[in-house]
Amino acid sequence: MSLVVRNLQRAVPLRRAPLRRRLEAVRKILGVQTFDLGVVCVDSRSIQRINRVYRGKNAPTDVLSFPFHENLKAGEFPQPDSPDDYNLGDIFLGVEYIFQQCKDKEDYYDALAVTATHGLCHLLGFTHSTEAEWRKMYQKEEQVLQELSRRMGTQLQPLSRDLF
Repeated sequence: MSLVVRNLQRAVPLRRAPLRRRLEAVRKILGVQTFDLGVVCVDSRSIQRINRVYRGKNAPTDVLSFPFHENLKAGEFPQPDSPDDYNLGDIFLGVEYIFQQCKDKEDYYDALAVTATHGLCHLLGFTHSTEAEWRKMYQKEEQVLQELSRRMGTQLQPLSRDLF
């Protein structure tokens, strides 16, 4: 199914092709390439507004996930009833915020891939509200990013590595 990557910001330069390549690889690694996925890249002001409206937090953030299938258990695949149900949901990437958080020599597109992987895990029911939930999510992110690193010749670490 389709992967739609939209760039709705002009705060930082963004080439969609490198991001798309990484996202397609992550979808294959997770086994969800048959599901539609929307990835929307926004600036800090926009992600802050979305964060305030949907989470009650008036601060910019790196990623917000909006699952099409709610109440999935961690790692559970959606069970579509119709062709329209082959949708994972949408991920909003705060690309300006991510760009500002990049450390020296850290590849911006790798940071976007790590952040999008975190968001995809949320779409598949993973959370990090408790230490036990975080462990499951961390293990899944680590597994996916190790395989992505092997394929791309990089060393990617899970976004959730320092949460607990």
